[in-house]
Amino acid sequence: MSSSPNLYLLIALAPLVGAILAGLFGTGFLGRPIGRRGSHIITILGVLISTVGSVIVLGDVLNGHTYDGTVYTWSLIGQTRLEIGFLIDPLSAMMMVVVTSVSLMVHIYTIGYMADDPGYQRFFAYISLFTFSMLMLVMSNNMVQLFFGWEAVGLVSYLLIGFWYTRPTAIFANMKAFLINRVGDFGFVLGIGLLFAYAGTMHYADVFAQADKLAGQTLPGTDWMLLTVACVCLFIGAMGKSAQVPLHAWLPDSMEGPTPISALIHAATMVTAGIFMVARFSPLFELSDAALSFVIVIGAIGALFLGILGIIQNDIKRVVAYSTLSQLGYMTVALGASAYSVAIFHLMTHAFFKALLFLGAGSVIIGMHHDQDIRNMGGLRKYMPITWITFLLGTLALVGTPFFSGFYSKEHIIEAAGAANVWGASFAYYSTLIGVFVTSLYSFRVYFLVFHGKERFDTSGHGHGHDDHAHDDHAHDGHSHDDHGHHGGTPHESPWVVTLPLVLLAIPSVVIGALVVDPMLFGGFFDGVIKVLPQHPAMHELGEEWHGWVAFGLHAFQTVPFWLVVAGAVIAWYCYLINPKVPAAIKSSLSGVYKLLDNKYYVDWVNEQIIARGARCLGHGLWQRGDRGLIDGVLVNGSARVVGWVAAASRHLQSGYIYHYAFAMIIGIMALITFFVLIPQ
Repeated sequence: MSSSPNLYLLIALAPLVGAILAGLFGTGFLGRPIGRRGSHIITILGVLISTVGSVIVLGDVLNGHTYDGTVYTWSLIGQTRLEIGFLIDPLSAMMMVVVTSVSLMVHIYTIGYMADDPGYQRFFAYISLFTFSMLMLVMSNNMVQLFFGWEAVGLVSYLLIGFWYTRPTAIFANMKAFLINRVGDFGFVLGIGLLFAYAGTMHYADVFAQADKLAGQTLPGTDWMLLTVACVCLFIGAMGKSAQVPLHAWLPDSMEGPTPISALIHAATMVTAGIFMVARFSPLFELSDAALSFVIVIGAIGALFLGILGIIQNDIKRVVAYSTLSQLGYMTVALGASAYSVAIFHLMTHAFFKALLFLGAGSVIIGMHHDQDIRNMGGLRKYMPITWITFLLGTLALVGTPFFSGFYSKEHIIEAAGAANVWGASFAYYSTLIGVFVTSLYSFRVYFLVFHGKERFDTSGHGHGHDDHAHDDHAHDGHSHDDHGHHGGTPHESPWVVTLPLVLLAIPSVVIGALVVDPMLFGGFFDGVIKVLPQHPAMHELGEEWHGWVAFGLHAFQTVPFWLVVAGAVIAWYCYLINPKVPAAIKSSLSGVYKLLDNKYYVDWVNEQIIARGARCLGHGLWQRGDRGLIDGVLVNGSARVVGWVAAASRHLQSGYIYHYAFAMIIGIMALITFFVLIPQ
């Protein structure tokens, strides 16, 4: 028995209902009949229904039942139907399970993390609305609904990043995210528009059916392939949403939002929307090697160079944020290598261990009384045992330790880059390889500084260290007190509503890779959904070398990536536990490099000083010369001045004396006679 469209509607709408109830009746908008407890019960129940439904749907899809149908026709323009519909296949079913399960963990965790925050009900309304938006995006069967979900996710992320709207840094961060995403979305709209203009339909299946016809067309007036232009435009949308170079600068700043949001936006959902979209459009991307080259090069730059920035960060959440940027680069490399299933596999494993790391970081922040600076931590292992062990498991998964989930997905990305047959593949291969060492270095740096070594925090109860931009109402991450309501003091383990999601996320972070790698990559799980042409041999080559998860894990000990992981861990251990003078010496001897990294390759400087300032100058010039000078000065006020001048001149002719008028009439008659006499007949 296959599941019905009613179940799909329930999965999508349950979080929306929770968001509406908590948002309207819990925040004072229509009174407060629903209190704090009611808000979290309603929203968690909504997401729980979606999670259970998604698991049922995934089981259904595994039994061969897929669905592609319209639920509601929104508009009919000529022959073009704009519809709301669902496409339920292995790709969307897997995404639904990942989105809802991580969202459920975040909802539960929020009860403990936001316990003292006055915006408690508003926060639950937002994260439920976010879950609904993401589900609409991944379940859509047409480009209109995809775009609706895409924009809704962007809007809610804007509200969440600026959740503490009294803080100037939060307002700056959410505006930055909003504007950079608009740049990407402009490309996305162009891509959708091009496909619609030439295919005449918004429906995925109908567009993909015309892929070969579209591949033979060029953009009018150029010799550019239509599909190349459309795919690059679509990928520019993904660059904004999935934070690829150079549209990545919003993501580290979005750490201004509360920690549960970091986990929700940056682990499983929003940033992976771009990766999902490219995989969904694989039948088109496959037909354009130029687009795939663009994708793989952009991904490789992000995988290596954005990861390097994580090494010098001191805010625990920002390190994990740069790690996310780097891992998104890895997924993008897999897309460019035509290993779409590997990209989606890494998306899934990354969702679990990155959500675990963000929530673990949040637990550390709670234990440290809302101090986020890793230089003020150390030795937390004995105070926070559950946070310590789960954070360690998440770290081991992230760096790609054999048999952990991240190992299976990451190793295959590196191999796929090595086997890829597009321009830029060798650059991507070496970038991802060096990226393994970088990932290991910054991950273990955080781990050793936070959980091992001597205790560097103030236990006297008189405040504590802060980051530069945190002197405001909310201490660093929003509420400057712990459960006992005092500053400073000894770190303590977080309450169970915080540690339970950590434990539940740690389990898939360890085992999910080994369990699903075989069916997902080589068992035909994505057959019929993801299309790979014979001239892109990466997946075929990976399949020939595949002998099961155990053999793959054992073989890892002889490979370069494994020893790069070990090297990163050993260097981090030596530099931050044994001989802390080494990093300081490196920093002083490479001050130029450090300055470049500290300024994040000057991307923010270019955005603010060149692009934003240029736009302001252009705007000011248009206002002064165009608006005030031309429109107001010439057209509006100028016409008024002309009328006034004519009136002033004609006023002197109307004197009221009869002999003046008689004189004027005689002059006029003479002029007319002269005119007619002089003009030859």
